[in-house]
Amino acid sequence: MEKSAFRCVECNKNALELHRDYSNGILKITICDSCQKPVDKYIEYDPVIILIDAILCKTQTFRHILFNTSLNIHWKLCVFCLLCEAYLRWSVLQQGSEQSSDPADIIRYTKEWDFYGMFGLAALELMAFCGGVFCFLWLSVGLLGARPQPLDPQQLLRALLLSCYGKVLVIPAVIWEHDYSPLCLGLIKLFVLTSNSQAIRVVLNSSRRLSVMAVIAGLLSETCMELVFQKLPHFLPNMLIFW
Repeated sequence: MEKSAFRCVECNKNALELHRDYSNGILKITICDSCQKPVDKYIEYDPVIILIDAILCKTQTFRHILFNTSLNIHWKLCVFCLLCEAYLRWSVLQQGSEQSSDPADIIRYTKEWDFYGMFGLAALELMAFCGGVFCFLWLSVGLLGARPQPLDPQQLLRALLLSCYGKVLVIPAVIWEHDYSPLCLGLIKLFVLTSNSQAIRVVLNSSRRLSVMAVIAGLLSETCMELVFQKLPHFLPNMLIFW
């Protein structure tokens, strides 16, 4: 990572270094010139503590992860989250199907293409969500001048994908199914959206209102995409009859 990319986790000012390496392996954390606090206190923290603070959606933790680390697993995490989302939808879809104890039928059952269809649908909805967020921020930041600094699409996309890590929680919610599963899934969705909002706020250094509105715009775009695919199976036969 380039030195110019470092940020103070407290005041978001640029920093040249996170720590200074002296002889005999002695490290000294750099003090921010602006706020007179350590530039990044999390470099001394255990990863478990960092994870807990990330779950709590602390601004300092998000700045540490997004600006002061070389964490480039966002695409792998994106694919894994899409697999979790696809498994959730596929399991709901298979609940109404008839079960059979025939081994041959079990082999056919595992080769169904419904799961891949759900994966594709989840990917399209994620694209719609990110597209809605980008369009809203482009209008508000780029055209309306809501923020003087330019928008970095690559950094924002990385932040959005990393902040979707909460989707992995749908797996235990489906495996240990109980009467409160819909409530758990709703809370997981709310947590993911909250993380998305915090990530946008940190990357843009903007107000909470702007980040929440961007997430709402992305959610509306995602909902529209979902409604389109729900209506598509009923719309296509009518189109074929018309033609």
